[in-house]
Amino acid sequence: MAGIVSCGAHIPRPRLPRMEIARSMAWASPVLMTLAEGERSFCNWDEDALTMAVAAARAALAGLDRAALDGVWLASTTAPFADRSNAGIVRAALNAPDAAHVQDFAASQRAATSALTTALEAVAGGARKRILLAAADRREARAGTTWEALFGDGAAAMVVGPDETIADYLGGCSFAEDFVGHYRGAGHRFDYVWEERWIRDEGYARLIPQALKTLCQKLNIKAGDVAKVIFPCVFPAEHRRIAKQLGLAPQQVGDLLYDRCGEMGCAHPLLMLAQALEQAKPGDKLILVGFGQGTDALAFQVTERIGKFAARRSVQSTLERKLAVENYLKFLRFRELIETDMGIRAEVPNQTAMTTLWRSRKMLYGLVGGRCTACGAPQFPKGEVCVNPECRTHDKQEDYEFADRPARVMTFTGDMLAVSADPPAIYGMVEFEGGGRMMADFTDCELENVKVGQPMRMVFRRRMTDDRRGFSGYFWKAAPAEG
Repeated sequence: MAGIVSCGAHIPRPRLPRMEIARSMAWASPVLMTLAEGERSFCNWDEDALTMAVAAARAALAGLDRAALDGVWLASTTAPFADRSNAGIVRAALNAPDAAHVQDFAASQRAATSALTTALEAVAGGARKRILLAAADRREARAGTTWEALFGDGAAAMVVGPDETIADYLGGCSFAEDFVGHYRGAGHRFDYVWEERWIRDEGYARLIPQALKTLCQKLNIKAGDVAKVIFPCVFPAEHRRIAKQLGLAPQQVGDLLYDRCGEMGCAHPLLMLAQALEQAKPGDKLILVGFGQGTDALAFQVTERIGKFAARRSVQSTLERKLAVENYLKFLRFRELIETDMGIRAEVPNQTAMTTLWRSRKMLYGLVGGRCTACGAPQFPKGEVCVNPECRTHDKQEDYEFADRPARVMTFTGDMLAVSADPPAIYGMVEFEGGGRMMADFTDCELENVKVGQPMRMVFRRRMTDDRRGFSGYFWKAAPAEG
């Protein structure tokens, strides 16, 4: 038996009301006024698909033993590296075992559901014991297009295992069809999208019902037996029409979340599934469908353990943790759709030495410091000499992970001269619970709301981008603690 052990989600804090897009761009595209309801999520300037995947994965792994993972997989169509293991960076950020199998899934909006099917089959067949699958997308759209309003950024993660499951896998089916409603060529930033009616009528309306009916026949499930049918659809009206066509009652249809965050690419089916699991009862049957050059359909039955499950970051909580950004130009700047002057300080060379990155990988990606085995004092970074003035022992440091340890602000400042896409740059000293201090950049906060003594949490973020060489560098920042 295989199933889902845990799940987690991450939706970036910034949200852009669609009305702001319409107000700014309806002069060029009047159809935007018909899409002006609700809001879409978008990445902070230091977030991308990889950092969102780490955030969702950390939520899914809360209370679980990371040492038990023998697989760390990532599904994304917008991962920052085309020829480097993005899943390998996720593994390093999670401090998962070096022996864990890492794998990237890409090239289709159903990459996440295909990866989930593969993970479930690998566990059921005994090839793997526990796999973490994270899915994240940060899709780009040209300014003033309908897709800019329809899209959103976000991530979801699932832990798959053979036991202690909250939902058992009943079976699935897949159809591969080269139905091209949109595509993005190699080296291109934006999708090329075909006519909306074509995508709607020949794509969603044909392929999703086909997958659902085939799966129900295969598993001898009737529509009335299913508590939730979960399927993505970038067009909310078409989503409702397909549900009606299938004879589903409104309470049987998974929340599309369109008004609150937009459509999150390959991560969206897993995000909808995570929300359905958070609301499910023991015995509920759930059907998940992924769409993109075909379909994947998967069926689950919720177990008694769902009553004990509580995600550290639920879909609801990450939806509610938001900051309305009623500034369309700021959104464009964060997406790098407009170029602003960053000042002379931004002109310094920013090439990353791969040798230094390799030697410091645990510190940079895993936020691993040291703890003195003689006196127990933690410190960051790890050093040859204990920082405890009463100890000062040499060469007695063991690895010590700081990423999940609560922290508090000791000192901070707002710097208008430092290079930042969202000035002022906020940074300061944080002290960890149990000992240890570090200077850190602050993120997801405003200067007027930061206080000495404020609880903080560590988040994995993009530190820099080297556009000339196509390299993104990552490190940990401090953000206000949730709740």
